[in-house]
Amino acid sequence: MKAILLAGGKGTRLRPLTIHTPKPIVPIFNRPFLNYQIDLLKQVPEIDEVILSLNYQPRRIEEIFGDGADVGIKIRYVVEPAPLGTGGAIKYAGDKLTESVVVFNGDVLTQIDLAAVIRLHRERKAKATIVLTPVENPSAYGLVETDADGNIKRFLEKPKPEEITTNHINAGIYVLEPDTFDRIPSDVSWSIERSYFPSLVERGETFVAYIYNGYWIDIGTPEKYTQVHRDIMDGRYQAAPFKDLAPPRMAVSPEARIEDGASVDGPCFIDEGVLVKAGARIGPYSVIGRQTHIEENAVIDGGILWPNCRVSPDASVRDAIVGRNCHLGRNTSVSAGAVLGDKTTLTDYSKL
Repeated sequence: MKAILLAGGKGTRLRPLTIHTPKPIVPIFNRPFLNYQIDLLKQVPEIDEVILSLNYQPRRIEEIFGDGADVGIKIRYVVEPAPLGTGGAIKYAGDKLTESVVVFNGDVLTQIDLAAVIRLHRERKAKATIVLTPVENPSAYGLVETDADGNIKRFLEKPKPEEITTNHINAGIYVLEPDTFDRIPSDVSWSIERSYFPSLVERGETFVAYIYNGYWIDIGTPEKYTQVHRDIMDGRYQAAPFKDLAPPRMAVSPEARIEDGASVDGPCFIDEGVLVKAGARIGPYSVIGRQTHIEENAVIDGGILWPNCRVSPDASVRDAIVGRNCHLGRNTSVSAGAVLGDKTTLTDYSKL
């Protein structure tokens, strides 16, 4: 069985972080995001190959994952000649497949029992199975309506309050039968959500929902990207290096150096090669990437710093994201919600 990961987007909602770093390899702590999706797929032994559908900076991704030997599953790369949309990308990547295929959107982090989804798909002899998850504010999403037997009835695009009949949204996880791909036109941009799925309903084909009430998040915005780190630190999503840590859940590399007089409060993550000098303070929910230097009296409070940054004396980063190789000058201040791209330099006393 094969899995297709739709990872060709430019990650525009995460810019400027994704200008030089494709979204699939945006780090969650010290691992590319794609690793977490591959970990989930590997829980189904039947899945023997992951097909990465790419378009934006594909070579950067292939340089990290290669043929998949290091992550324990075969990886094949399919690079779209131009963005083809979700439906077009599936057709391009899976046109020669003959067996059921699992499809994942490239933004999704979840702990779903994927084997159970596949089992439902086969029990119902479905042409397509879609995972749905509930949300608190249905009016902000496109909703998916089902009948009492779990069959898909219709899709509601951001309905008015009086039109809301469900709080279930498309979770971006599917099991599909390739013999339905012939309805997707080749080499044109085509939407699985707006075109392919409605065609199943219109033709009366077996199209069923798997309702998932567990952990699910779309990491594609700075707010959600930050939340993922906090969810892992708090144990809402079970993942290394916090999975087996007791409170205050401080994951500090033995190859990091924290000088006497520095203050570190958990939960937090401090990677290898990090230097935290005397008088500096690392507050809860901070993430410090490898080889980063935190100078005297600097404060990182809930900030996420990618590798190879330097934070000068008396500078502060509070609830913000700082890309790779950034240099924050003396007495600079990066406030909540700010996002700095790679190689940004803030001169002394700057504020952002």
